Amino acid sequence: MIKLMKQLKPFRLAIAGVLILVFLQSMGDLYLPTLMSNIIDKGIVDGDQPYIWRIGGFMLLVAAGGVLCSIIASYLSARVAAGFGKNTRSRVFNHVENFTLHEFDKLGTASLITRTTNDITQVQTVLTMMLRMMVGAPMMMIGGIIMAVSEDAKLSLIFVVVIPLLVGAIFFIGMKGLPLFKAIQIKLDKLNLVLREHLTGIRVIRSFNRIEHENRRFSEANRDLTDTAIKVNKVMAGLMPLMMIVMNFSMIAILYYGGIRIGDGDLKVGSLMAFIQYAMQIMFSLIMVSMMFVLIPRASASALRINEVLDMQPEIKDPTSAELKTTATATHKDGRDGLRGYVEFDNVSFAYPGAEQAALSGITFSARPGEITAIIGGTGSGKSTLLNMIPRFYDAIEGTVSVDGVDVRQMTQEELRSKIGYIPQKAVLFTGTINENIRYGKEDATEEEILHAAKVAQAYDFVTAMKEGFDSSISQGGGNVSGGQKQRLSIARALVRKPEVYLFDDSFSALDFKTDAKLRAALKAETTESTVLIVAQRVSTVMDADRIIVLDEGQIVGMGTHRGLLDNNEVYREIVSSQLSEEEIA
Repeated sequence: MIKLMKQLKPFRLAIAGVLILVFLQSMGDLYLPTLMSNIIDKGIVDGDQPYIWRIGGFMLLVAAGGVLCSIIASYLSARVAAGFGKNTRSRVFNHVENFTLHEFDKLGTASLITRTTNDITQVQTVLTMMLRMMVGAPMMMIGGIIMAVSEDAKLSLIFVVVIPLLVGAIFFIGMKGLPLFKAIQIKLDKLNLVLREHLTGIRVIRSFNRIEHENRRFSEANRDLTDTAIKVNKVMAGLMPLMMIVMNFSMIAILYYGGIRIGDGDLKVGSLMAFIQYAMQIMFSLIMVSMMFVLIPRASASALRINEVLDMQPEIKDPTSAELKTTATATHKDGRDGLRGYVEFDNVSFAYPGAEQAALSGITFSARPGEITAIIGGTGSGKSTLLNMIPRFYDAIEGTVSVDGVDVRQMTQEELRSKIGYIPQKAVLFTGTINENIRYGKEDATEEEILHAAKVAQAYDFVTAMKEGFDSSISQGGGNVSGGQKQRLSIARALVRKPEVYLFDDSFSALDFKTDAKLRAALKAETTESTVLIVAQRVSTVMDADRIIVLDEGQIVGMGTHRGLLDNNEVYREIVSSQLSEEEIA
């Protein structure tokens, strides 16, 4: 929590203003009982009406000043807390954007969403209260004790018993509640995970008649969260009644012993009333502290989870300025700085964290501009993993991946990815118009460039058939277009960028054979100066490639043209024979 509070530096002036205003309000609240005591002991007892009016008017002025300070302090504390929440959310979001796929897998999408929303809101809520109470409550308690002792030192001995009792109760209940608050946030992650899976997989759930099963999963996660919340609230619910019991018994003791001291002539009536007011202020300040103890454990658990995200450093980092300078010099000497889109794998191996065996082993090949390199293989052979290493979604554990003759680890991620047009296996569209989705690949793309990219991607016809054409809206996740249409729009998004390297990760799977053939023919004419790498399951998609790489269990088992591999490579022949008839093969 303290570590996260360091982010409050931009709000130093506002926080100082809140603290000063709360201090002035507390001073006013502490001064009012003394003024009331003077009115009773001097004004009422002596019958001095002008004195009563004068001191009463001054009391109203002090009270009005306290109210004004309270309003301004509330406004400033709300602004500070809201600003802190905004900055922290931005910080977490920007930090998460740098995560590799490994970090996403480690934390989980549902947990990251909870941490960015619910956890930051918890901390923000507590911060608003802390700004008001962290000065006000201790000051009211300490000031109240000092003023009560000044009224009657012997009667103040009651607090020697009462305050330790209350502090001990607050501490005990706070320690019991902290582990439960941590558990609540974890169970909230679980509930979000189940809900997210249910919403994103609703078609599969319905098609397999698993609605009842999913309802049970949600009910179990919901009940688990509810039971923990009830448990923690039971613990915290005992705090307030305990505080009130101690407070009421304290009032009884003060009135009883105060009455005796008034009878003995050691205490005046006004002083007793002021003492009662100070006792109430002390008790209420402790109640405010107890409220903080109810909220702080949950906020602390949330702060730990937020810090866990911020402290997690991505495995893939940009090289330092010195490394970039060294690389630039070496590249110039090597003479490859003039190449555009040259991709090379040199004895590359890769294994996923915790995996028993490598996903890729000893991968060596090169892909040149103007050529189409296709990658084919069985499920789990490492095709997508190989492609994902070029834009540095993963880093090799052995060997080097180079683009334009430079190791991708010696380039900034922004520079590397600016050279690449990536079309993922699962087409992803964003909420907005078709125009905006295509322009996502190049912000300053002209209308002519967008139209040309759509035509090459075979998307022009279905887009213009829509009511609003390129201004037609795309719903969340592209739910209002078909799978094939989503793939074609994703391809158009990459084409408008005119990159040096095109990466097609099984991006033609949702297309019919006719559209697939037309699209590949149009791409060949469009990518004459670029390097094209295609991962595909269909033999018809790869058979016209300049080079076909056959993968099996993470290793290259064949490389060549369609005809050459068909004659000499058993693995490729099996793939072809499983998809094409003997007449088509011939």
